Amino acid sequence: MIRFIDVYKEYDNGTKALKGINLRIDDGEFVFLVGPSGSGKSTIIKLITGEIALTEGKLMVNGYSMNNISPRQVPLMRRTLGIIFQDFRLIDKKTVYENLSFVMKSIGASTRDLKRRIPYVLQLVGLDQKADRYPGELSGGEQQRVAIARALVNNPNMIIADEPTGNLDPHRSLEIMMLLERINDLGTTVLVVTHEKNLVNRFSKRVVAIEDGRIINDETGGYYNGEKV
Repeated sequence: MIRFIDVYKEYDNGTKALKGINLRIDDGEFVFLVGPSGSGKSTIIKLITGEIALTEGKLMVNGYSMNNISPRQVPLMRRTLGIIFQDFRLIDKKTVYENLSFVMKSIGASTRDLKRRIPYVLQLVGLDQKADRYPGELSGGEQQRVAIARALVNNPNMIIADEPTGNLDPHRSLEIMMLLERINDLGTTVLVVTHEKNLVNRFSKRVVAIEDGRIINDETGGYYNGEKV
């Protein structure tokens, strides 16, 4: 569960990015976070992942208090999250299987764990026949599916997808969003940050709209017109 309670964030340069955010995302939810550039979406994600600290208020992330989390607890908190980026961030010189095993080995997974988990996740994202391919041999949509598999491979509580379809055509974008919906149906919480109003409006999900550091609307099945819900 994610819980923002009256959260403010002011950067060192004086920019007031968040101005009293109250937001709760329960386990198992699918949420779109929408809003114009500079509205505060990225700041919310960076606070959740522990990349930056809040200025005022209270933030809980999957049982961890981000107000007083210790440096040694941050990696443990991050294991509860799977992050998907717009630019994939795959290791070009490693195969699909090796990209996933690298992530699992980083938290001490055994060879047995790898052999059990990786084939399952690759099948889930529809890439079970491409484990030995390199990223450069895959299409953009396939590379994003690898990125989703990588985010899933350590079985996180929550997936955060930051503009996951920004580099894809409309057809591939819809495929990726349907895959995230399926992952959510299997029990994983999903938070999608996006500008793509057409995609948001294809799915009857909760839509949280932010503008100028404030949440201006929070509605399940809301219609996003690119400015407000």
